[in-house]
Amino acid sequence: MSIDWKSYSTGPFFDELIAASGKPRPFARTLATYLASLSNEELARRQEAVKHAIKTMGISFTVYSEAGNIDREWPFDLIPRIIPLKEWQLTCKGLEQRLHALNCFIHDVYNDGKIFKNKVVPRELILDSGNYRAQCQGMKPKYQVWANVCGTDLVRNSDGQFYVLEDNLRVPSGVSYMLENRTVTKRVFPELFENIEILPNSDYPSQLYEMLASLSPRDKIKPEVVVLTPGIFNSAYFEHSFLAQQMGAELVQGSDLIVEDDKVYMKTISGLAPVDVIYRRIDDMFIDPKVFNPDSQLGVAGLLGAWLKGNVALANAPGAGVADDKVIYTYVPAMIKYYLGEEAILPNVPSYLCIDPVQCDHVLKNLDKLVVKPANESGGYGMLMGPKSSKKEREEFATRIKANPRNYMAQPLVNLSTAPILIDDSVEPRHIDLRPFILQGKNSYVTPGGLTRVALVKGSYVVNSSQGGGSKDTWIVDEHVKPGGGSQSQSQSSRGAHS
Repeated sequence: MSIDWKSYSTGPFFDELIAASGKPRPFARTLATYLASLSNEELARRQEAVKHAIKTMGISFTVYSEAGNIDREWPFDLIPRIIPLKEWQLTCKGLEQRLHALNCFIHDVYNDGKIFKNKVVPRELILDSGNYRAQCQGMKPKYQVWANVCGTDLVRNSDGQFYVLEDNLRVPSGVSYMLENRTVTKRVFPELFENIEILPNSDYPSQLYEMLASLSPRDKIKPEVVVLTPGIFNSAYFEHSFLAQQMGAELVQGSDLIVEDDKVYMKTISGLAPVDVIYRRIDDMFIDPKVFNPDSQLGVAGLLGAWLKGNVALANAPGAGVADDKVIYTYVPAMIKYYLGEEAILPNVPSYLCIDPVQCDHVLKNLDKLVVKPANESGGYGMLMGPKSSKKEREEFATRIKANPRNYMAQPLVNLSTAPILIDDSVEPRHIDLRPFILQGKNSYVTPGGLTRVALVKGSYVVNSSQGGGSKDTWIVDEHVKPGGGSQSQSQSSRGAHS
């Protein structure tokens, strides 16, 4: 016995690998045929190899719970998700366009405010935002880029179209798992990389370093770049240490840095060493106890002042989260039109703003059909999955919305696309999303693919690892290139989208 794709039922959803007819999509035929050729015993052996590789490599994440922090091995499904190159090239352009407009917006918020004067975005939405930082008013970061690293969540609806679900502009995480997923897949299926033209994603750390180095305020051949982490108890600490190691940068905590004369220094055994760029993985409110949370033990006193005077670069910039707001998200297509004079390449999911009385009334009357999200939460927390909620949950949410309509928006439940996962000796569809990572500094870069997250529970739409989700390797495949053949389009896309 082995995998029988004819018995694989996609149901009413768009499946990434298998068409409704039960036949593999053209770009997935080689993979599907290969998997079907493996016996149940061989598949079981590969699954064990995955578990061994993850354990050996120490790939883990932390789940916060009432019982305490729990370290878990990274949940990974060995069947890759495939996206054809031609589609990905257009998606790259859309992601780059979107982040460009968002950075124009953030810069405008903290400087001229033209978009408010022209009544494209209401100013009061910004002043009421939990991520607005008045202390950043008048700041002009290098290249006028505030969000240097963005993780944009994409979902594919039943129409087969990619939609933007949300933008993560503060301290987006997950890219290390994207890279490690590829390493694991290569260990388990090395032969597939000889038979399929798969774009590499291994250059992300070097692209990240180049982008960060380009932000340096000092004209230096090799600027001092550090990764600022909250420490080992943070859920993304694995990623912080992984990226620092891959970039050849120092991994530091707040206590390792000091500010003197509005300049940042790192404490070393040889004395104080100047720091040029800080890739900070700490939320705004904890980076400087002199300005934000006075009880913070994670940040560096005086850090914001050093940044405001242009003596150190911070990525992402404090205040960038003003655009990482699910209410502001609804205005991004208008921002693209306003700042770039273009139509959005990637559409938003249709949304309702509870701050608008008419739209709010619609949301309250249709809570059983909608997904309601708070403006500034992440990780899938604080939201209502209307179609799967109880009457009591909907009543509680109605009360919250009425008390603070600015803090909520709603969307129809997107029929997330599916992809097959391996369960024992059979395959079953599960819902997935995708988080590509976009870098912007002197140049722009988009990862070839991204982190595909999987709702491992049958019928579930919750893909977050903190709530029981898993992940897959994501392949960008040029179906028109024979193995080893190469092409101009392949070489360009392996570097991402540059400007």
